[in-house]
Amino acid sequence: MTTTGEEHTEAGTGPWWWVGWRSAVLDAGLALVSAFECGGEGVRFAHDAGLPAPVGVVFGAVSGSVLLVRRKWPIAVVLVSIAITPAQMGFLMGLVGLYTLAASELPRRITAALAGMSFVGMLIVTFVRAHQSVVRGDVPMGSWLVPFASLTTAIGMTAPPVLLGLYMGARRRLMESLRERADSLERELQLLAERAEERAEWARNEERTRIAREMHDVVAHRVSLMVVHAAALQAVARKDPEKAVKNAALVGDMGRQALTELREMLGVLRTGDGLGARVPSVPLAAVGAAAAAAAAAASRVVDDSGGGEGPSLAEIDELVGQSAAAGMVVALSVEGDMRGYAREIEQTAYRVVQEALTNVHKHAAGAKTYVRLAHRVSEIAMQVENECPPEVGAGSSVGLPSGGNGLLGMKERVAALGGVFVSGPTDAGGFRVSAVIPA
Repeated sequence: MTTTGEEHTEAGTGPWWWVGWRSAVLDAGLALVSAFECGGEGVRFAHDAGLPAPVGVVFGAVSGSVLLVRRKWPIAVVLVSIAITPAQMGFLMGLVGLYTLAASELPRRITAALAGMSFVGMLIVTFVRAHQSVVRGDVPMGSWLVPFASLTTAIGMTAPPVLLGLYMGARRRLMESLRERADSLERELQLLAERAEERAEWARNEERTRIAREMHDVVAHRVSLMVVHAAALQAVARKDPEKAVKNAALVGDMGRQALTELREMLGVLRTGDGLGARVPSVPLAAVGAAAAAAAAAASRVVDDSGGGEGPSLAEIDELVGQSAAAGMVVALSVEGDMRGYAREIEQTAYRVVQEALTNVHKHAAGAKTYVRLAHRVSEIAMQVENECPPEVGAGSSVGLPSGGNGLLGMKERVAALGGVFVSGPTDAGGFRVSAVIPA
């Protein structure tokens, strides 16, 4: 089936070969007008051919009604119009047929051939009829006007419908191309919006993971030391009141420090733009902005959640001292010259040592622990290793719970900076945590 510039590209809803009822009604109306025209012209044709008038009317009506199938068989319509041209019938059918043929998807050589045949047929018939009229004296004109009138009539009956059909066909193809491009662009925008939503969701999940890890690092160490001191306080409350007072003061200091760090972190969460926001179904620009805001907010939380400038390597001595005050036998050794590192590197190194000491308090209470820190040319290395605890189950005597996320959090922190993290038991029954971070 051929298509014309008058047809739409959407799914057909009309009868038979028409794409819509409007097209069917239009073609039926054109066919009816063409049938009346050819039927009226058939009276003269029958008179000239010596046939009964009804025969000419029926022949003309049947020929004109062929216009009904112009969308499905435009070549047939043009051929019928050329065939009845000598009978001076089907002028409307010839015009509409040539327009439909030129606007269809048929090869242009077929259109040119049929348009040429129609032009030649119209030229010959018009020339013969005009010459006869001049000879009979029906039309007072010079003989030189016959070729001119024949040529202009043939051109007027073929060129306008062909040119208009070519224009409408090119316009329809252009509109279809633009519509396809618009549909493709809409699908791409929808895909990009979906990907932006996925990125925003990933940013939110990453944000939650990092906040949970930061909360764990901030709270676990302080609370673990508080539990250890509370257990010691309970043990010496009656035997050594002075030591009990000292332990109570340490518990209070650590609690205040934990509350301060929590307050600073919660302040960051309250002021962070876009944290945990749902991404609505909005245009792509808004979705992309939401994703970028969520990612930026997550990055701010990671950078700022430690409060102020965050912990640094200069506070390692204090960190080790707090564990020693809680009863741990811990030794700190530093290799190389201390120098300044990027903020996230110092925070990560501090958190690794902090979490490793917290794990010793939880799982190996009473075990001697070694903290080693090495400043190298292009990296910083840290290692926390504890010996086998003197008594199995000592870590559980103070009732320290374990969330099971400490080692995972350390590994994620170090890997995010391109470092290497290794942890595992030692041959002597202890446990070792090692990390190397590029400087």
